Amino acid sequence: MALAVVHFLLKTPSTVSLWAPLRRSLQLCSQCYPAHASLSYEVIKQQYRPEVPEYFNFARDVLDRWTEVEKEGKKSKNPALWWVDGAGEEVRWSFEELGVLSRKAANVLSDACGLQRGDRVILILPRIPEWWLVNVACMRTGTVLIPGTEQLTAKDILHRLQKSKAKCIITGDSVAPAVDSVGAECQSLKCKLLVSEGHREGWLNFKDLLMYWLDLTSSDILWNTSDTGWAKSAWSSIFSAWIQGACVFVHKMPHFDPSIVFETLSKFPITVFCSPPTAYRMLVQHRLSSCAFKSLRHCVSAGEPINPDVMEEWKAHTGLDIHEGYGQTETVLICANFKGMKIKPGSMGRPSPGYDVKIIDENGSVLPPGTEGDIAIRVKPTRSLFLFTCYADDPEKTEATIRGDFYVTGDRGIMDEDGYFWFVGRADDVINSAGYRIGPFEVESALIEHPAVVESAVVSSPDPIRGEVVKAFVVLTSDYTSHDPEKLVKELQDHVKKVTAPYKYPRKMEFVQQLPKTVSGKIRRNELRQKEWGTH
Repeated sequence: MALAVVHFLLKTPSTVSLWAPLRRSLQLCSQCYPAHASLSYEVIKQQYRPEVPEYFNFARDVLDRWTEVEKEGKKSKNPALWWVDGAGEEVRWSFEELGVLSRKAANVLSDACGLQRGDRVILILPRIPEWWLVNVACMRTGTVLIPGTEQLTAKDILHRLQKSKAKCIITGDSVAPAVDSVGAECQSLKCKLLVSEGHREGWLNFKDLLMYWLDLTSSDILWNTSDTGWAKSAWSSIFSAWIQGACVFVHKMPHFDPSIVFETLSKFPITVFCSPPTAYRMLVQHRLSSCAFKSLRHCVSAGEPINPDVMEEWKAHTGLDIHEGYGQTETVLICANFKGMKIKPGSMGRPSPGYDVKIIDENGSVLPPGTEGDIAIRVKPTRSLFLFTCYADDPEKTEATIRGDFYVTGDRGIMDEDGYFWFVGRADDVINSAGYRIGPFEVESALIEHPAVVESAVVSSPDPIRGEVVKAFVVLTSDYTSHDPEKLVKELQDHVKKVTAPYKYPRKMEFVQQLPKTVSGKIRRNELRQKEWGTH
C-alpha cells in the first residue's frame, strides 16, 4: 500500500505582500459569481485569474489575518471553531484564541518534541479540538502531518511509521497501547505525544506541555506581587505577561498589606493572581468568607512551599485552586502544577517542559521515587536553554553547582511514583537532629493545621546533646494569645507528633507577634536561623 505525504512550502517572507494577491483573487471570485447572479460556468472560468504567491503559510497568511479582522470589529461574532460533545460540553475558539493556542502547540512540537521543518508527524485523533490545534501547529512549524483513523490496527500503524519515517506520533488513550506494541520496531520514532487527561509511561502529555503555569492570554490582567528586586518580578511582570499580550497590573503597595491585597482583588478586574504563600495565608485569616473576586480565574504561588490547609480553605471560599510553582533566579520555573493537571496539595508539581529534573545523591546518581535527595537538573549531554550561563566572574562557584551530569539547585526534595516533586527544604535549612533529617516545611504545615496558629517558621537551634533541634517561631490567633504558654507549647508539640512523627516535633518554641518577611511577604528563615546560632 502506497503512503502519500503532502508537504506545503511554509517560508513566508512577508504576510502583507502575500495576503494582497490572495485577497484580490477571492474578491475577483466574489465579483464573478455574486450570490444574486446567474452566470455560466464558462464566464466564471474565463474571468477567474488567481494570483499564487511564491511562498504561502495558511496559518499565518489566512488564520492570523482573520485575527486582525476580528480585532478591527469587521467580522461576525461567530467563533473560528465551535465544538460540542453532545453531553453539554462546548469549546468555542475565536481566531485570536486559535492563534494563541496553536502557537503554544507549535512550541510543544519544536521544543518538547524536538521537531524541525520537514519532519513527519502521524496524528491519530477523533473529532476533538486538539485535532484542529495540531493541524495548525504543523503548518506553523513546517512539519508534515500524516492523519490516521483510530480504527488502524497495530500492523497498520507500524506500516505507516516505517514508510513515512515519522519522528513523532500524536494520539489518545485508545490507540497508545497499539503504538507501544510496535514502536520499538521504528528507529525513526523519537517522540510519542499523548492527548489525554491521564499520563502514560514513555509518553509526553500534550495538555501538560500546552499550558503555561500562568495560563495567560491577551485578554488577561495579571497581578504579580513580587518585589522588584527579585528575578521573579521580571519573569512574571515582564516576560511571561507580555509574551502573551496580557495586561500587567501593578499596585505600588510599599509594604505587604493583606487588607490592601483583598481590596485590590475585589475592586479591579484582575484575572490572574501570583503571590507567595504568605499572601494566601493572610487572606485566609482575613474576611475571606465575604470575598468577591468577581474576575479572578487563576491563582499561582511561588517563593516558598504553600501549606495544604491554606490551599483547601482558599478553594472553599473562592472555588479556585492555587497552582504552586518552584524555581530559582538561576533557572526560571523548574516545576509547577500546570493548568489542567491534577493537583496534589503540598507538591510543587511536575517538571517544566525543557527541564529534565531528578532527585540525586551525593555522587550524582539518580535516586528512586520516594527517596530524599538533592533536586537537580540534567545538563549533560545537553544544557537547557533556560538555565543561567554562569555566576559573573566566579567560575569556582559556577563549577560547584555541577555534580556529574547535573546542575544542583541546593534544595532537597522527593519525587513520588507519579513524577510529582515534593520540597523538603534548602540543603542548609534541613535540620539534622541526633541523626534524624527533618524538613522545616513539614513541621510548619503540621503547626498551621492547629487552630491556635496563624503562621510559623521552623529553623534549627543549637543543642549540646543532639547537635541541633527543631525550633518553631509561632504567631498565635487572637483567641489563643491569653492561653497558658507552657500548656499551649505542650499542646502544639503533641499535635505535631501526631500529625508527622514523634522525632519531628519542635523541642523549642517561641511565640512572636510577627515573623520577619521580605517586601513581597516571603518569610526570612535565614534571619531566624542566624539569630539562633548567634551569627547575626
